[in-house]
Amino acid sequence: MTSVERSLEDHPDHGGHGHSGHGHAGPGHSGQGQGAGHAHHGHALSEDSGCQGICANPTSYPDGAPELPDGVTFEQPTEAVREFFGLSFGQMEAFAHMLEEEGELRGLIGPREVPRLWSRHLVNSAAVLDFLPRQAQILDVGSGAGFPGIVVAIARPELDVHLAEPMQRRCDWLADVVDELGLDNVTIHQARAEELRGKGKADVVTSRAVANMTKLVRMTSKLIAPGGSLVALKGRRAALEVEEAAAELKRHHLRAEVHEVPSIMEEDSTFVVVCRRVK
Repeated sequence: MTSVERSLEDHPDHGGHGHSGHGHAGPGHSGQGQGAGHAHHGHALSEDSGCQGICANPTSYPDGAPELPDGVTFEQPTEAVREFFGLSFGQMEAFAHMLEEEGELRGLIGPREVPRLWSRHLVNSAAVLDFLPRQAQILDVGSGAGFPGIVVAIARPELDVHLAEPMQRRCDWLADVVDELGLDNVTIHQARAEELRGKGKADVVTSRAVANMTKLVRMTSKLIAPGGSLVALKGRRAALEVEEAAAELKRHHLRAEVHEVPSIMEEDSTFVVVCRRVK
């Protein structure tokens, strides 16, 4: 049984955090398919666990602060952001520092995005949080640098979060983040969404900057459990994308709603498309 099958179908009991290693074939560790795979198993950091290791002094950089062009500074989280993330803020800040130090170097984010990590990426990703159940398995497709999957895992430690990412170097990064922050509620699968079909279904499938709604519905529909939903972060074209995807949504028995979520850091809102299974 692959790690995907065990994780998405059997709802394993909460346990410890582990790293299975690198260089295994296929999604998870079944030995099927192509490419390398990673899996981190375990669940639910307790809400009062606080930060582990790196968070002890989250404002320090072991190798010195990353350099930015003259006149450019790192965006700082506001008091509203600190209050919003609450007990998870320390780990969120540690994640931000990892991105500041390595995000551009490892090809995860563009140079223009580095100074705006909080508003454009962390706070933006957190817009999905209000649309997630209290206890659920979450599958984040195309996780990339960890948006929104890592943000969800940090902010909602009670959730069982699965990150699906086809590129090995990005899986390596996600594994580094999980290890550095001590996230024991995350499982990483090196796979495209389509490769996970038949391996299990999640209560909620999330995505950010993966594909337009028509393609996204086609990619993820078979990964959504009965009564589950697809939660997609979108821009201002969200309503238009939903309209263009009407036939695909109907074909896959999904009903879409567009929610505008005001940002706590900037004027622009984030749009969240929630597609619920209706049959």
